[in-house]
Amino acid sequence: MSHGFDVVETAQSAVSVVKAPGADTFADRIFAAINYVVVLLSSIALVVASGVLTYSVVTRYFLHLSTDWQDETAVFLIVGAVFMSAAAIQVRRGHVAIEAIVGLLSPDVNRVRMLLVDIASLAFCGFFAWKSWTLLHEAVVENFHSGSTWGPPLWIPYSLMTLGMTLLSIQILLQILTQIRRWGTAS
Repeated sequence: MSHGFDVVETAQSAVSVVKAPGADTFADRIFAAINYVVVLLSSIALVVASGVLTYSVVTRYFLHLSTDWQDETAVFLIVGAVFMSAAAIQVRRGHVAIEAIVGLLSPDVNRVRMLLVDIASLAFCGFFAWKSWTLLHEAVVENFHSGSTWGPPLWIPYSLMTLGMTLLSIQILLQILTQIRRWGTAS
């Protein structure tokens, strides 16, 4: 069980965020470059969201002015950063995981367990991506807008969610293929 950051985890460079272990195929290298750009843009989006929220607080407190756009803008930026960076987090297997049984199982059983978890994750994320595409299409065709007084078009956050889940699904698929390829060469 780990609490907080491990020494090894904090010592890793920023490049490791986007390059999966054993990523040696052309698709892996292309996806690593995409992840690098996405992480950079997601980081910028989080900084901009904090600036927007700070502006909102200062404007409301000191100037007693209300703005209609700041909350939704910040939410769009944060949602975009979270969904878009999910594939880069998956490269490091940085998502929440339960490690209680990892130490109890043999390395071979753990490899099978990880493959099965990846397959189940791909099924879930693939379904989520597909539904996101249908939601995005509906938002574009029906011209859906937010219910706020500002009323931005909903295709903006839906497109970020859709692209993020699609990238995550592709990343998981690449990891599954890498595991299967390693097993094929190890035999």
